[in-house]
Amino acid sequence: MIKATVNGQSPFTIQTGKEISCNEQIVDWSAIQVPAGSYSIIMDGHSYMAQVLKVDRDAKTVTLEIAQQVYEVSLEEPIDQLLAAMGIKDALAHKVNDIKAPMPGLVLKVLVEPGQAIRKGDPVLVLEAMKMENVFKSATDAVVKAIKVNPGVAVEKGEVLIVLE
Repeated sequence: MIKATVNGQSPFTIQTGKEISCNEQIVDWSAIQVPAGSYSIIMDGHSYMAQVLKVDRDAKTVTLEIAQQVYEVSLEEPIDQLLAAMGIKDALAHKVNDIKAPMPGLVLKVLVEPGQAIRKGDPVLVLEAMKMENVFKSATDAVVKAIKVNPGVAVEKGEVLIVLE
């Protein structure tokens, strides 16, 4: 059973198997992807066109546009429900990892400072390696705890550059 919450409203349950049910009522539906990347959905005799705007696998959310309305759907799988019931809901959340040098190089710029909140995808550091500038981006939302390097300093592979919390 999957719990789905649309736009933060009350969750509903989806049961899959031979038949699909929503809140214990069988749903008759089919969907196909059309050439434009949208989906044509027929549900309980009604036709809908849906466009997937964004998929965030880490947060388990999907943003859809149906009939010019945007819907954010949050999904909770059985393991998520079990962990929440045990009081350890965030046990499967990704650990915030420090940013380490994947190769030897020279630090050109540090783009963040201690205490700064950063979002997934934010640039944090520029490292020159093999005559190329490599922009390091945050893999997750975090807060910069400490900066272990300065511009102009050579670093080795595996060296911690920025500590996150």
